[in-house]
Amino acid sequence: MATQAHSLSYAGCNFLRQRLVLSTLSGRPVKIRKIRARDDNPGLRDFEASFIRLLDKITNGSRIEINQTGTTLYYQPGLLYGGSVEHDCSVLRGIGYYLESLLCLAPFMKHPLKVVLRGVTNDQVDPSVDVLKATALPLLKQFGIDGESFELKIVRRGMPPGGGGEVVFSCPVRKILKPIQLTDPGKIKRIRGMAYSVRVSPQMANRIVDSARSILNKFIPDIYIYTDHMKGVNSGKSPGFGLSLVAETTSGTFLSAELASNPQGQGAAVLPEDLGRNCAQLLLEEIYRGGCVDSTNQSLALLLMTLGQQDVSKVLLGPLSPYTRCESPVQCCGREGQRTVNSRGGASVPLQLWRAVGLWRRTRISTGRDC
Repeated sequence: MATQAHSLSYAGCNFLRQRLVLSTLSGRPVKIRKIRARDDNPGLRDFEASFIRLLDKITNGSRIEINQTGTTLYYQPGLLYGGSVEHDCSVLRGIGYYLESLLCLAPFMKHPLKVVLRGVTNDQVDPSVDVLKATALPLLKQFGIDGESFELKIVRRGMPPGGGGEVVFSCPVRKILKPIQLTDPGKIKRIRGMAYSVRVSPQMANRIVDSARSILNKFIPDIYIYTDHMKGVNSGKSPGFGLSLVAETTSGTFLSAELASNPQGQGAAVLPEDLGRNCAQLLLEEIYRGGCVDSTNQSLALLLMTLGQQDVSKVLLGPLSPYTRCESPVQCCGREGQRTVNSRGGASVPLQLWRAVGLWRRTRISTGRDC
């Protein structure tokens, strides 16, 4: 059994979630010290403790030690077990905060994973369940993760600060991932979206759709934005509204953008018309950035490339997001070159072609053996 003396050591609260995910995939224990040690409220936050409890539920034999002040965490990962799991997420962060990590871990379980997550489905901080369903799931299918049991379903919507949402995520087991060759982003052929509203007038969603279309109709005719107004128990505990947009290209690339209203009692009121226009402009900016993977899923693509077979994978990315730039898998991938695509206005955006050789033989998976 590994001891704390042989664990990887880190300091600070930055990238705590990523460090725990990579520790679970590799089987190497980690010790994280000085977690907000100088803060007025030191130690782990509630949403981080909730994430650690979720890791404990989907693994078998994990060892977790936290000191009295919460400023030091020792995590010795167990085997990825899977099965049916229910978890109440902290309402301080969205369900997307937890779901992003599950997307990295779910294919490598011993048993197919089916997890019910409850909390905030849409907020202003984390990727919403709508965006992950429309962009992350098609990306996982590129790696061969597919099947009838592969789905992400929104049962209830929940807005901050009360939450009350519920989603069901199920994923089959895939011990070996296919190498990918995503080098042609293609051209935009259609735009789809979801305007949602809970515990407010249904007209809010319609006003969002009209304002978003006023921007997007100038570029492409194939636009359809659905409206979703959940009522009663399915509408969560707090009022709110928002919009998620996804642009699909001729080569199967999905680029996304989203916005949500301010939580009840926090910040100034947001007009549905302003939210719709701003979200449409964010989608245009994402399209301008280019690449075969949108900025929300860049780190997921690079991680799965390094966890694949010992074969070469290539993906064309736009400018890396700050989250991706600091993600550990970036250090495992070598940037092969850089292309520049000129826009109509004469400006240019660098497109980076990333090349990675899978490290699957070095990765410990749920069988408990070093492969």
